[in-house]
Amino acid sequence: MKTLRTEVAGMGDLVTGRLSLALDALDGDETAAHRVVDGDDAVNQTYVALENRCLDLFALQQPVASDLRIVAASFKIITDLERIGDLASNLGTYALTEQRSSVPEVDVVALAEDVQAMVEDGMTAYAERDVEACYELADRDDRVDANGLRASEQLVRALIEREHVTDAWSVERVLDDVSRLLLTVRDLERIGDHAVNIAARTAYMVENDRTLIY
Repeated sequence: MKTLRTEVAGMGDLVTGRLSLALDALDGDETAAHRVVDGDDAVNQTYVALENRCLDLFALQQPVASDLRIVAASFKIITDLERIGDLASNLGTYALTEQRSSVPEVDVVALAEDVQAMVEDGMTAYAERDVEACYELADRDDRVDANGLRASEQLVRALIEREHVTDAWSVERVLDDVSRLLLTVRDLERIGDHAVNIAARTAYMVENDRTLIY
């Protein structure tokens, strides 16, 4: 069980490192964008290895009680981490293809910093078996959702107020970039949701507390 928890924590470090690259990409670092897009295989390979370890533990060790909760929670958490890795790759792709100069300025970096901190804190709570931190993290998700909605509304409002674009190519480019920016906000909110999932599974693992499980 200790080895499993250590390896899940290691996958958490790998994924939070990719989130850091995604944040740099959103801040204009093209090299970081390429690295986060090209590095998704490492996360997927780690996920498969840990998935097999969990399945082996279920089948061969037949854990019960608290050990069963550790394996079950860890199995769910690595799934959330794998999905966060995919979303980080998405963010890198958006950063590479979006022409930010064509759309109104929206501060997605601050939102990205919030969700990155949530994932890091969720994995710390898992490693330290800190249920109180799990509840605190779940409360922070409401702020992330509110900030995401505010960013989307800010973008739409700025588009309504800006001068009319008459060139057909410019209109198409602006629409494409707006779509990518809205997808960026959506994916950041989803990363926050996965961080809450990690907290929920940790609370279940430690105290058989299902309160945070949706």
